[in-house]
Amino acid sequence: MTAPDQLNSVTSSDSPDSFVIDPAAHVGVVALTVANLARSLAFYSNALGFTVLDRTERDAVLAVAGTPLLLLHEQPGALPWMIDAATGLYHFAILLPTREDLGGWLRHYLTTDFPPPGQGDHIVSEALYLRDPDGHGIEVYADRPREGWRWVDGRVQMGGGPVDLRGILADGTAKPWTGLLPAGTKIGHIHLQVGDIAAAEAFYHGILGFAVTAQIPQAALFVSAGGYHHHIGMNTWHSEGAGPAPDDTAQLRFYTLDLPSQEARDAVVASIQAAGLDATRPRQSNDVVIVRDPWQNVIVLQAGAADDAQTAQALTAAFSSASEK
Repeated sequence: MTAPDQLNSVTSSDSPDSFVIDPAAHVGVVALTVANLARSLAFYSNALGFTVLDRTERDAVLAVAGTPLLLLHEQPGALPWMIDAATGLYHFAILLPTREDLGGWLRHYLTTDFPPPGQGDHIVSEALYLRDPDGHGIEVYADRPREGWRWVDGRVQMGGGPVDLRGILADGTAKPWTGLLPAGTKIGHIHLQVGDIAAAEAFYHGILGFAVTAQIPQAALFVSAGGYHHHIGMNTWHSEGAGPAPDDTAQLRFYTLDLPSQEARDAVVASIQAAGLDATRPRQSNDVVIVRDPWQNVIVLQAGAADDAQTAQALTAAFSSASEK
């Protein structure tokens, strides 16, 4: 994030005829490759408080209060995620229900042997930043109340100042750490490294129908549904003009966009197809549609959410089926 005046420097390109995604659309599940599944499960369980809902030799479903949020696939020998000169994941963001929950988690995390987190007060939220053992970026955050967010000409004011760590830690005493992330925790947003901001806006706003909520010209773009500050962030800070990372790198496999109904999902599919892009229905599943953004980031469109291990496993099967083509 950067200064609010930069984030609000671009006027809206919306038109009355633009397709608009359903306001309830949001990111549901994030799927990653990792080099060592056991090592990753230890990190996500001990550092963050996920539960392992299901595990096979190479795959695991991680959940909060029984709801799948993260899918890990072991790729032995995978190199750590490349931050520079590649498109893909910048970070995925774990949204906690309250500031007190964030403080309770932080009080726990600071007792571990993992490196201290980075931080950013984004005005709409307070965020802490980590990297997992494979270099995947992780944000852990809590939103400030929506009624306090400030919008100027259709853009939400965000920033990147220091977090009040003492205040968060003090509030955390009200929510002592139980060893598990609290019920209501979800994937709040995903932030991608892309190769070109104009192309990102054309796809995520012009085709998928997200509203542009903030933008730094030629550097970063933030889009959302339903008036959220952002469900998807994109930047070219490390990736301008770049393409996907090599296959032997730990990286983002896919993420889901959860729509509230089949009609809402099919409206997105119609917009994708009207733009001349492929929207694949994997042979293993009639419930999801797969699309790729201009940098081959895989988006799985689904009606509803993955609410159990079986549904989450079906997402992985659908992705694998589509990748074989």
